[in-house]
Amino acid sequence: MSDLDLNLLTALDMLLAECSVSAAARRLGLSPSAMSCTLTRLRDATGDPLLVRAGRGLVPTPRALAMRDPVHDLVRDARIVLGPQAGDIDLASIERTFVIRASEGFVEMFAAPLVAALTLAAPRARLRFAPKPDKDAGPLREGEIDLEVGVVGTSAPEVCLKLLFRDQFVGAARSDHPLLSEAITAVRYAACRHVTASRRGVFSGPVDAALAEVGLSRRTMVVVPSFSDALRIARATDLIALVPGLSFQSDNPALRDLIAFPLPVPTPEIAISAMWHPRMYVDPVHRWFRGIVIDTCRGT
Repeated sequence: MSDLDLNLLTALDMLLAECSVSAAARRLGLSPSAMSCTLTRLRDATGDPLLVRAGRGLVPTPRALAMRDPVHDLVRDARIVLGPQAGDIDLASIERTFVIRASEGFVEMFAAPLVAALTLAAPRARLRFAPKPDKDAGPLREGEIDLEVGVVGTSAPEVCLKLLFRDQFVGAARSDHPLLSEAITAVRYAACRHVTASRRGVFSGPVDAALAEVGLSRRTMVVVPSFSDALRIARATDLIALVPGLSFQSDNPALRDLIAFPLPVPTPEIAISAMWHPRMYVDPVHRWFRGIVIDTCRGT
């Protein structure tokens, strides 16, 4: 194998992830000219142009698209084989600050058990929860956050992920709401006025699509940024809130005098995952930390 340079795999992984010579060069600590020369070598080795000009950017060829996942897996597995084992970590000496970007609901539900588990195992480690205004993968790529928690939807195809738990939307109304006085049908539910949570400020969502399937529509009167806001409004008014079922397992004071009920129409399941950048995949401390997060979320 003297004529095979396995370092080319790392460069190829970055080029296929970024579709940009300059961006891949920055991530590998190389100059754009050096990365351009590496791309030329890769083209010679594979017999394929891999990335071709499209306007001001580059787009992958069909061969490159087919190679992207296998190449990424090869590089990841090689790093695991050559990296140190998690058992070599001295947890008591870790003084790292870990950053999780998550929704307000996740913080309400899991912050306390996560802090307890982290400080028990690594008393010098610190934890910061960052707000989640969008699904931009930039903070993961730039190393500003260690984990992103939420529904998969980042713009980075290279991001690694692990399912934490599944949830389902439920309705929430104050305990003396007329809707709760008898069986909750789709017709009675749709006839109510509603409050919904949306970071993007949209009035409709999966439940509206489900209602439309049976020829119904609901009146959403208020849109708020968070589920806690929706719950507070539902508690003080006749509006019905739409929230994840796990919201009712937290200590949120907004839940007082509220009743959760199954929706009268089927809605898609909510899959909540932990996401991280592949460059952290084999880092032993990061691997230990995400294990703590995964175990805590699945055990709560």
